[in-house]
Amino acid sequence: MQDILTQSHTFSHKALSLRRAIHRRPELGNAEEETAALIVGVLEELGWAVARPVGTSVMATLEGARPGSTVALRADMDALRIQEETGLPFASEIPGVMHACGHDFHTAGLLGAAMVLTGHRPTMKGRVRLLFQPDEEGSGGAARMIAAGCLDGVDAVFGAHVDPDLPAGTVGFKYGKMYAASDVFRVVVRGEGCHGASPEAGIDAIAIAAQAVTAVQQIVSRRLAPTDAAVITVGSFHAGAQANVVADRAEIEGILRTLGPDTRRRVKKLFTETVQGVCAAMGARAEIDIRESYPGVVNDDGMVDFARHTAEQMLGAGRVVTLDAPTMATEDFGYFTQAVPGAFYKIGVRNPDIGAVWPIHSPKFVADEAAMPHLIALHAGVALKYLGK
Repeated sequence: MQDILTQSHTFSHKALSLRRAIHRRPELGNAEEETAALIVGVLEELGWAVARPVGTSVMATLEGARPGSTVALRADMDALRIQEETGLPFASEIPGVMHACGHDFHTAGLLGAAMVLTGHRPTMKGRVRLLFQPDEEGSGGAARMIAAGCLDGVDAVFGAHVDPDLPAGTVGFKYGKMYAASDVFRVVVRGEGCHGASPEAGIDAIAIAAQAVTAVQQIVSRRLAPTDAAVITVGSFHAGAQANVVADRAEIEGILRTLGPDTRRRVKKLFTETVQGVCAAMGARAEIDIRESYPGVVNDDGMVDFARHTAEQMLGAGRVVTLDAPTMATEDFGYFTQAVPGAFYKIGVRNPDIGAVWPIHSPKFVADEAAMPHLIALHAGVALKYLGK
């Protein structure tokens, strides 16, 4: 496996050049036209079979010399609506748009892995499929790629995300539940309007909706076991139009975040029952719409063991850590791990020499480029080792 790490260092210079080009020209979800064209150009030059399955997505396949399994590697491409404040010489040239989540790093790292894998084609069994996914930050491009057949025939899938909390070159693995599921809700409370001087003549939608907001917070603290992680966020509350009129309508919007499918089902059920119960008790009615979003990332423990052992062989055990706590953030890689066994891992990008550590989604987020060879090596090593099993 050490030869893969050596090759990764060799190709990392080209990958970093690509990363900087992508960083300069960030594109929002479903608009990654320049990024996709760059990816297609690199892969076609390497001799990969390239397809455009849906929207701005790119899929590429490398057939080995002998028959075997199919392993997929995924990178997301989209940027965020953030004005960059890093001062980097290759900072975003697009006002108000920035690669603040490291997707430029993910894309370039996967292209670097493609360069390494191309050289192993004469001895490779099976095939590698690369998935360059749009719109992770928006409505989720993973589900659309799966619907378009990108996972057909795939036996295992792997992906990575940069992590500024880990030193550059360190790789983090999490067994089981890793990212939360997310479900966006919208509730309309219907009351009856009346003059503010005679509240008994109406049904105050604002007061009832406020009670509902308070009541749903009890779901996490009193209706779930302390070991079942969930967050209920009400991020929007709109009601009323006149100071002396009891409002007949109130609208609240927010998001449910849960870890694991069982907790997800239970929280959605309890949320609906609680809101309906509060409204009914006070004479109002509730219209509840819960839009199912990302399913959460639940890693296959066997695949985590496999990827971790590969990382230890290539990078050394001292660069491999176990992540103890899951995150309540979301990631649509969970659609892939729902469909086939897989693992999602973290690549440390924190520069140990700097004092401030800016989180992802910050306008000052900077990924240490010293991590690029390790990302390339892990992707390529995992793919080759899996096919050689």
